[in-house]
Amino acid sequence: MKLGVMQPYFMPYIGYFQLMKAVDKYVVYDDVNYIKGGWVNRNHILINGEKEMFTVTLKKASQNKLFNEIVIGDDFKELMKTLQLNYSKAVNFDQTMTLMKRIISFSDKRLAAFIANSFREIFSYLSIDTEILMSSDIPKDNSLRGKDKILQICEILGADTYYNAIGGQNLYDKKEFSEHGIVLNFVDTIPKVYSQLRTKEFVPYLSMIDVLMNNTKDEVNDLLDSFCVRY
Repeated sequence: MKLGVMQPYFMPYIGYFQLMKAVDKYVVYDDVNYIKGGWVNRNHILINGEKEMFTVTLKKASQNKLFNEIVIGDDFKELMKTLQLNYSKAVNFDQTMTLMKRIISFSDKRLAAFIANSFREIFSYLSIDTEILMSSDIPKDNSLRGKDKILQICEILGADTYYNAIGGQNLYDKKEFSEHGIVLNFVDTIPKVYSQLRTKEFVPYLSMIDVLMNNTKDEVNDLLDSFCVRY
């Protein structure tokens, strides 16, 4: 069984979704400390053809709180207006806006739960059958840290292969995973060009919103399959 575990990010870049599609089960790492100033609640989209950042407002976010203790304070009106103004001519605008409306209307505004639901909505839309779990629902030793906690999650869920983002190559040791009977792999995105609006040249690694706006369901799935596994 292939497993992935990562902290929650709102509408992250395509590599995050490639990892999620590549595994059988994906764990939203919601019972670790929130990272202030990171990419949890922000990402890039195209505004007037330029790469610009959007940010989701949070209530009293602190690194002393766990992800599942942070609450969203955004009404998403500004983001939806921005999407309307900048993506209305995109090939998949109507379907993506319908999807975004479902995502932002989710009643549970706890950050991790809200993001986990957004993943489920996107997977349903794309007919991806990866199972989404919350780490806080897994009975484990929460005194463990780093790779030791990840290894225990793998063992509890019966994973024989662990997938991580390519950026984690310096964090995890293949030998340590192997000693626990687990193969450690890394997902490395192969950039693939698709049509974007009002850009002089293709802008890669934007929020998944841009991918969804500019591609049909089949095209999105093709893009999600455009990666290589580093062993």
